[in-house]
Amino acid sequence: MANSLLQRLGITQPLVLAPMSGASTPALVAAVSNAGGLGSHGAGYLSPQAILDDAAKIRAVSDRPFALNLFVLPDEVHADEAAIDHARAALDALMEQEGLAVRTTRPERWSPRFSDQFAALCEARPAVASFTFNLLTPRQVSELKRRDIAIVGNATSLAEVRAWAALGVDAISLQGAEAGGHRGTFLHDTDEAMIGLFALVRLAARAVDVPLIAGGGIMDGQGMLAGEMLGAAVSQLGTAFLACPESAAASAWKQDIPATEDTRVTTIRSFSGRAARGRRNTYVDVMEPSAGRFPAYPVMNALTSPLRKAAAAAGRGDLVSEWCGQAASLSRPMPAAELVAILLEEYAQSRASLA
Repeated sequence: MANSLLQRLGITQPLVLAPMSGASTPALVAAVSNAGGLGSHGAGYLSPQAILDDAAKIRAVSDRPFALNLFVLPDEVHADEAAIDHARAALDALMEQEGLAVRTTRPERWSPRFSDQFAALCEARPAVASFTFNLLTPRQVSELKRRDIAIVGNATSLAEVRAWAALGVDAISLQGAEAGGHRGTFLHDTDEAMIGLFALVRLAARAVDVPLIAGGGIMDGQGMLAGEMLGAAVSQLGTAFLACPESAAASAWKQDIPATEDTRVTTIRSFSGRAARGRRNTYVDVMEPSAGRFPAYPVMNALTSPLRKAAAAAGRGDLVSEWCGQAASLSRPMPAAELVAILLEEYAQSRASLA
């Protein structure tokens, strides 16, 4: 099954770059694809035109397959005005306290329309399209298959695995509890689907006959092989690439990742209104106790944007959303191509030692 998935994705190595919206760049995606893996571009925050532009940038420096990833969200968002007012007051107070000369603003839209993004993805026609936060409709699945675009769905539980399998997708990306960034959970409360990666891989491998992608806390070639031995066809790594120079992560965020203690990686809701895994910092300490009174994603994500941008510009990593997985301290800051080469060498040596 592993070889068949590599062939379907058009790659030669069992490595997928996690589609980290806000941190991935065309250069990072191309570097992983050029090395034989599948570079995945997180396009969840992008306008339809930006999706087309970034796909063209990737193709300008790589002729290898790549993936585009979208958040499956309603086209129209109905916001809780009282929650918005509470969040704006809390954010403005924090920015004033920390000396940031910006304040919250209300955008024209809380997020791009998914239907418009999906149309742009179809026009861009990547080799692979991956999706998180919810299921596609059967019609959308048919649209992608008609264009011969391989489909990958994100799952955090066995029920979500089965739901994606029923749609006839090409692969299912398993997001273990160890994974950094936003949780893709859509059939449960987040806390109900914090399942460790190795347990989730074993459960999924027994439940469905669909190739699996293992993601969450994998930082080296040994971890890649471990996921494969438990039933995954390929591994997905995100945090491992955050500190690469090609990453768009804020400089202070990149500096903090290798120094992140295992006990400081936690589930955070106060940055975006949706559960995400990342580093506990000053913002989290101050704002997380009030997270239940803030609006849901994507409203809160839009409201915190001015603060996050100003903090990044000021080198204040303690005030930005420092998403990362559970083993962040194993990060190795280096160019992406060099990191891929090391990962694949570690993977090959681990396989050889078992043989």
